[in-house]
Amino acid sequence: MAQTLEQQRAQDAWEKSAAYSKEHVNIAKGLPALIMNSGLMQVLAFCHEKGKKESTRANEEVALQMRTWLQSRFPKIFTNADFESFMQALMKTQPADYQAITAEAFAWLRWLRQMASARVKGN
Repeated sequence: MAQTLEQQRAQDAWEKSAAYSKEHVNIAKGLPALIMNSGLMQVLAFCHEKGKKESTRANEEVALQMRTWLQSRFPKIFTNADFESFMQALMKTQPADYQAITAEAFAWLRWLRQMASARVKGN
């Protein structure tokens, strides 16, 4: 029997949060509000920049996992989850596609927040 999209999101979030630290959980919890306030592209750029430093590497790790999920959901738009090519593809999308991608990011993050919180000790 095929999984529903919600089950696929839940499974992906469960698997990706397996190695999370408390920092990853805090990032996952904060991303939806950041995206609402600033937009998906701005938040992806912010996470990529923060992820360059060892002390804040978790930002890019979570962002890469989100890009990987979005790439799997929109394979005609994204050829891979690499930051540069992902951002280039986002800049070229139609407004309706951009909205659908952002909505999917929120849907996946709802699961990631819950799964990550459930898996990480001492949260």
